[in-house]
Order: sequence, then structure tokens, then C-alpha cells
Amino acid sequence: MNGTNGNQNDYPENALVPYPVILAASKGDPDAMKMVLQHFSGYIASLSMRKLYDERGNVYYGVDEDIRERLQARLMRAILTFRAE
Repeated sequence: MNGTNGNQNDYPENALVPYPVILAASKGDPDAMKMVLQHFSGYIASLSMRKLYDERGNVYYGVDEDIRERLQARLMRAILTFRAE
């Protein structure tokens, strides 16, 4: 083991949120906050997937909107309390 978690050399740099965007979002910039939320939207959607039932009792998987909104609110709260020093 070389101490890296997987193959870090193939990890694209554009997959990270740029530091100036994080800093602007932590200061309350709505456009920067939107960029951060958009960056994590896929992860938030995957965390909020639940087994749902339709009116006939059939099972399907879908995004629970309540959980998705709670996760987005928690992320925004964490960004606003982030202190970069």
C-alpha cells in the first residue's frame, strides 16, 4: 500500500469545488452557494434514495424530496459556519 486511497492520479481537478468558491459561499454569496449545492447534488440525491410504493403497492426507488431538502439545508448550514483561516 502506498498510502493513497485508490488511484489519486486519475482524479480530475475539476471534480473539486474551487477554494475561492467555497470561501465566497461561506461569506454568503448566493451564486457560490448554488455552485456548491450543484456540485453535491448527485451525492445528495443518492443519499436520499428510498424505497417508495405507488397506489397499487408496486415498489420503486426514488428520491425522497423531504430528505433531499434536509440534506441541502444541512450542507448550506455547514458552509455558512465554515471558517477558513
